[in-house]
Amino acid sequence: MTPELRYLAMISVFTAVMWIPYILNAAARNKLGDLVGYPELPLSMAPWAQRLKKAHYNAIENLVVFAAVVLVADALQISNPATTSAATAYFWGRLAHAFAYTAAIPWLRTLAFAVAWGGILCIAWQILG
Repeated sequence: MTPELRYLAMISVFTAVMWIPYILNAAARNKLGDLVGYPELPLSMAPWAQRLKKAHYNAIENLVVFAAVVLVADALQISNPATTSAATAYFWGRLAHAFAYTAAIPWLRTLAFAVAWGGILCIAWQILG
């Protein structure tokens, strides 16, 4: 397994479990019927949980693009120091983004997003360049 695929697997698992803390928060603050049903009003969640939910949605949106470029690079047998560094940057950038978004740290959130986005662009450049 290439390092790029390993980072794809790790960030996929992280993204797959990001929902657990904010759902636990919603479960603690709402009636079970509302939690599993279709309440008229949005579920009550702590501000940090609302931010984590938004970070999770953002992570899913970006994971699709990251997975696409990593899988195309793998299919073309492109794995070099640039793609490995880019995948590493994407992984740590997305973790930092989730933390910064949840903790409401705006500049760090934006910087972390840009680092991860740069990782996607770097891998795409290696494919197309």
